[in-house]
Amino acid sequence: MTVTNSVIAVLDIDGTLIDSNYQHALAWYRALRSLGETFPVWQLHRLIGMGGDQLVTAVGGEDLERRVGEQAREQQGREADALLDEMAPLPGARDLLVAVKERGHRLVLASSGQERHVEAFLDKLDARGIAEDWTSSADVESSKPAPDLLHVALKKLGAAPDASSVMVGDSVWDVEAAKRAGMPAIAVRSGGFGDDELQEAGAIAIYDTPGDLAKALDDTPLA
Repeated sequence: MTVTNSVIAVLDIDGTLIDSNYQHALAWYRALRSLGETFPVWQLHRLIGMGGDQLVTAVGGEDLERRVGEQAREQQGREADALLDEMAPLPGARDLLVAVKERGHRLVLASSGQERHVEAFLDKLDARGIAEDWTSSADVESSKPAPDLLHVALKKLGAAPDASSVMVGDSVWDVEAAKRAGMPAIAVRSGGFGDDELQEAGAIAIYDTPGDLAKALDDTPLA
């Protein structure tokens, strides 16, 4: 039975539950290069977890966004489509969802990914019967690190913006969004960020995999 006054678990999907960050970095590289703009893959990887509405400006400035932003996002989506089969659940990802739900927490998945990709990830995780709801980039105008997506995630559950909740993510952008939304954030290392970066951003705990977090839930606000 769901305990409606318990802490709400807000989990990122892309990169946190699904091993997809490096594929997305490569998709951005290919998309931008197809438009005559080449950036080092490592530089693009550092921005994965930030919404596509902000990534182009972050990597190349407002002029790049004006010139190719919309085209780059559309092409990145197509490049990511071609890599979907290579994106698989991270170790213990579904175990984490089940463990959170079994503890009586309400569970919502907060992704800034494109809607068709989120749908594919839900299938890979067999998560539709576990999560109460989920988001995609279609739900907001400004994605992470803006807090809007997390506010929408809570709203989908009928919860207030200041409801007791915890965010689980894999990037500094997730942690920053959680901070702006007033949520404590737990991180997994699959985003490729250093522990010092995640801690400086505000992460209260860091784990290798979703499965490791699932085993340690008793030591977190999701006990």
